[in-house]
Amino acid sequence: MKNNYSPLALALLTALSSHAYAADKTIQKDENDIETVIITASPLRRTVLESATPVSILRGEELDQNQAATLGDTLKNVPGVHSSYYGPVASSPIIRGLDGPRVKIVQNGLGASDASRVGPDHQVSTETSTATQIEVLRGPATLLYGSGAIGGVVNVVDERLPTARQDEFNGEVFAQYDGVSNGKTVSTNLNMGSGDFAFHLDAYNRKTDDYDIPVPANINEEGGRSTLTNSAIDASGYNLGAGWITDDTRAAFAYGHMDSEYGLPSEEGVYIRLKQDRYQGVVDWNNLDGFISSVHSQNAYTDYQHSEIEGGEIGTTFKNESIESRLWVEHTPISGWKGVLGVHYNNSDFQAIGEEAFTPPTKTDSLAAFVMEEKQVDSLLWQLGARVEQVTQDVDNDFFSEFSSSDVISFNKKDYTAVSGSAGVVWSLNENHSLAFNYAYSQRAPSASEMYSYGPHIGSGTYEVGGEFEIDENDGLYTVLQTDENMYKEVSNNIDLIYRYNTDTWSASFSLYNNQIDNYIFENFTDLVISDDAFITSEAFAIQVGTEGEGEEETDGLPIIVFAQKDARLYGYEAQVDWHFSDDWRVEIFSDYTRAKLNPGGNVPRMPPMRFGSSLHYEFGNWHTEVEVVRNSKQDKIADNETETDGYTMLSASANYYLELDDVDMTIYLKGENLGDQEGRVHSSYIKDEVPLPGRSLSLGIRGTF
Repeated sequence: MKNNYSPLALALLTALSSHAYAADKTIQKDENDIETVIITASPLRRTVLESATPVSILRGEELDQNQAATLGDTLKNVPGVHSSYYGPVASSPIIRGLDGPRVKIVQNGLGASDASRVGPDHQVSTETSTATQIEVLRGPATLLYGSGAIGGVVNVVDERLPTARQDEFNGEVFAQYDGVSNGKTVSTNLNMGSGDFAFHLDAYNRKTDDYDIPVPANINEEGGRSTLTNSAIDASGYNLGAGWITDDTRAAFAYGHMDSEYGLPSEEGVYIRLKQDRYQGVVDWNNLDGFISSVHSQNAYTDYQHSEIEGGEIGTTFKNESIESRLWVEHTPISGWKGVLGVHYNNSDFQAIGEEAFTPPTKTDSLAAFVMEEKQVDSLLWQLGARVEQVTQDVDNDFFSEFSSSDVISFNKKDYTAVSGSAGVVWSLNENHSLAFNYAYSQRAPSASEMYSYGPHIGSGTYEVGGEFEIDENDGLYTVLQTDENMYKEVSNNIDLIYRYNTDTWSASFSLYNNQIDNYIFENFTDLVISDDAFITSEAFAIQVGTEGEGEEETDGLPIIVFAQKDARLYGYEAQVDWHFSDDWRVEIFSDYTRAKLNPGGNVPRMPPMRFGSSLHYEFGNWHTEVEVVRNSKQDKIADNETETDGYTMLSASANYYLELDDVDMTIYLKGENLGDQEGRVHSSYIKDEVPLPGRSLSLGIRGTF
């Protein structure tokens, strides 16, 4: 274990004890100049160095190098970000230990509006192969995006809504083959224009077989290399966009469509068929006279659905139809303060229909007003913000009619008022050093699935009981009853302290955070399972299986989880160092850790472990090569009825070759992952004991820009 820590310690000591040599700013092909990259997820349009909250941005070659089939896997090595890992098909980002409804996934600033916030087996309906930039805002980002962003925001940016005139035809084509799954991915981005009009087209297609794994899928089985059954993907999609752009005005509109079929690795013979249509528009009026200097409007309509198919028959269909609008204005400075004021509306009509629907149809409306202001005072950049949001949830009580206790299960419409605010400052000590501090107070209304779930969630291998219910026990018989009390809002008090260091040869960022969340909602694994439509103890079920054999029903033996509330404290750090120690060589080192405790007593379940990583880059002439080692530590700080997860080390390497062919810039690359063919199981995954990470993988790709 000592060797796993020494690279980080060495880099930190070197950074603190040495001065960078004088040289021009060094930027290798797979990195970005953080002094110039703009955070589009914020209307204040600041760079990473000017943000009081920690932000990471993947773009350019760095995004290409980390691109994967899912958003979670694409971001899995960003400090502070892990993956829920439901195989290679439906992995979502986990930010500082928070996921699901606490992490907002947005496409060009507006919600993805899929079902990925409801279950880990539901794919995020964004595509990374056609993205130009992915932004990760850690910690509460509720001021612009709402109470669903109490844990952070991931903004996937593409060019479907043109932002500038296009005087000539330009674009990009990409193709990749991945040997671990016989995977083939192709995509293209095309832009063109005439006068004030600009047009965009992008498209992608991805098809894989089941992927190879270094050990048998089930953790209790012995043997060698195998294949993970039901882990194949067949996905495609496209986006069409057009814009009218002048010096003072922009109006753009886009239509996007995606289709996807993917297997559920923990359920043989079960797969998901997904379809989404998305319409998105934006209007900007700039350079206005008077107190209001600009007006901005964003709007989106999304029609999403996916069906779980078993034996050729549709078992359950999830639908989500949503409308989202955000309108904000920028004002001229008042006593040095400049900023934005806006309103945000979101309407969602979510339905789960079928025998295995575990959450009732629910209509959710939210309306909010927000303000964000900033002021530069000498070397201090002050940033303030506030948001008030009204959330209404209307559940369809017909969902509960099939249960024997339906006469007492009836929920009224619920209203929540969520208030959020933040105060931060960036202190530029000199041109190389800065400190940032941010305090955020956030409230989050419970989601419909957290309150009303009642049924088998086959994808996660659990039987879910929402927080608006309680399990009553009488002489060994268990009954689910509606509670008399409503679930409370989560209330987060989050503090971030960030140190940034940036010179010609060094860049470093160190973040410490402490997040106290009152009424934290978590999935509490009970000691009960379901058998023959009845709740029994796991011990009784083990005896039953031993005497009668395995149950025929697929829901038999599913563990019962109940959404519960306790106070929680999540604290930890993120560290990243990048050192150009010569013109051609550089080393990157990162680490992150989240410790999550419940009060009173116990640990928050499914918490990612401590992680360390280091990569060595060499760039000479037309070549860029990289070797990376990432160590995920053992996770033994576990919740009740949760099992430990062993640590694992992943070794990867890549080589890129760049060449110019007339007006086309070509990149040809070879990339190897998990070169040691190590067994790795993701602690935050519901199905870690049945779904290990892929084995040794070699992929070959080519990208051309023109």
